[in-house]
Amino acid sequence: MGTRIAMISGPRTVSTAMLRSWGSRSDTALWDEPFYAHYLDVTGKAHPGRDVVLQAHAHERDADAVSDRITGEIPNNCDIWYQKHIAQHLLPDVNVDWVEQVRCAFLIRDPARMLASLWKRYPEATLSDTGLEQQVAIFNRLREAGFTPPVIDSDDVRRDPSGVLRALCRSLDVPFVPSMLSWPPGPRETDGAWGPYWYDVVWASEGFAPPPDDDRPIFNSPAQQDVLSHCMALYDQLAQVRLTGD
Repeated sequence: MGTRIAMISGPRTVSTAMLRSWGSRSDTALWDEPFYAHYLDVTGKAHPGRDVVLQAHAHERDADAVSDRITGEIPNNCDIWYQKHIAQHLLPDVNVDWVEQVRCAFLIRDPARMLASLWKRYPEATLSDTGLEQQVAIFNRLREAGFTPPVIDSDDVRRDPSGVLRALCRSLDVPFVPSMLSWPPGPRETDGAWGPYWYDVVWASEGFAPPPDDDRPIFNSPAQQDVLSHCMALYDQLAQVRLTGD
């Protein structure tokens, strides 16, 4: 039967480094951002490489077909299927009933740092581009259904990769393996077609880099401050139950 892990991630949360980490396991298949093509198709957002992504991932424009596949056969005869979901891609028309049929986890990041990184790549980003509303909604749905899914913060992961990954694996009832702590640099066949536009830092990496030690970003724009305030209220709901290292 195997284990399907859906990591519900925010943008700019080291979600691709986490994909690398799980891809370093010999027992794990990967799926990179299953709903991204549908998201671009429906929203019309002018993300970098939009046309390339829509052409390369035309088979994933159908959200219902993607939802059905999430609980389907695990590729490559692997025991684990790690699926990297970016939360804002889960639009209102996306059927997310699968969240109760797989093992969900949540990847978050201090909103100030997340937004600073996001606005650098996509200056038009608003609250809806952070995915925090979807993360909280799915987390609450799972709790109401009797599950308590694990939450991890990217700064905690970067500060203590071994400890946090061990705690995450334990919570997901899969064994931790030390190979999750490092990987060869460069692109992967499992990267989405958006890799050249978003993955430059990960392609140069060989493991989780330490968290930044500079001051927390400050935003002077009232509009940006408003987005940050809304993000913090949502982030705090998840951060208070996050896992820490052993």
